[in-house]
Amino acid sequence: MKYSIVSKNSYFACKFFLFCAASNIIYGAKEDEDWTDPKVWKKANPSLDITVGIDKVKAACESAKQNPAEENSFRQLRLNQWVKQAVRWMPMAKWDACDFQVDHDSLVGRECYGGLDLSSTTDITAFVLVFPPIDEDDKYYILPYFWIPEENIDLRVRRDHVNYDLWEKQGYIKTTEGNVVHYGFIESFIEELNEKYNIREIAFDRWGAVQMSQNLEGAGFTVVPFGQGYKDMSPPTKELIKLTLEQKIAHGGHPVLRWMMDNIFIRTDPAGNIKPDKEKSTEKIDGAVATIMALDRAIRNEGNSGSVYDERGLFII
Repeated sequence: MKYSIVSKNSYFACKFFLFCAASNIIYGAKEDEDWTDPKVWKKANPSLDITVGIDKVKAACESAKQNPAEENSFRQLRLNQWVKQAVRWMPMAKWDACDFQVDHDSLVGRECYGGLDLSSTTDITAFVLVFPPIDEDDKYYILPYFWIPEENIDLRVRRDHVNYDLWEKQGYIKTTEGNVVHYGFIESFIEELNEKYNIREIAFDRWGAVQMSQNLEGAGFTVVPFGQGYKDMSPPTKELIKLTLEQKIAHGGHPVLRWMMDNIFIRTDPAGNIKPDKEKSTEKIDGAVATIMALDRAIRNEGNSGSVYDERGLFII
């Protein structure tokens, strides 16, 4: 009886896996081995190019070189290699390449979506607007806003060694009077923004934002509670990195948002889902989280025809 090449490959693959199962053999790369080396791929996958095409693995490796989050998944899922669950997320050279000018006047009246990440009253609060593209050549424009208490700004500069005072003078951070952030001031500011831009929805972290969300809803806004687990955070987090790599994001080089993007560590679950890891991200990431939430709402409502995730599926890393 003659077998085709495909049939032979399938036959030997089945025999190989039955042998491994019977022998309790687990193949994988050592922690310190070079995950970009095809010899290591073969060591961890003896049936490489039989059950899984080497071109597919090579393409995944090239993509992972561009993206720390993909690197983690590649090493874990392709090489059975032990990796840290939390890794630094944003490739900052790619983020900096999206330093396209954001013309505030051209955005007047444009539809946009907000993400609100409330701090404790003594810390940074972030509100970010994301404007979806109006055509194929347009970008997602990002307008971030930040608040800290006025009285503790000097203390924070000395303690955290972060240029809050300079950013405040440059207009990148706003302060509220006293030693706590006054949420009422932020609510009024958001209402003023809505007179300029068309804020369709505001996503907020359920934790600690109940009263403000009720106040904003009372002011006529559509507010959407947003979970901080893998289910809600993974799709827009992956989408943000994808849009950044494609230079479909325009953030104007906002230094506070850049600092927060550089601070993010992400956590990966066994299925390859990701989310910002606030425990590992010891520096502030509020603006990055608010951006992710706002981007999710912008994508899900794009064209008012349902979610782009429904049309083309999730961006899988």
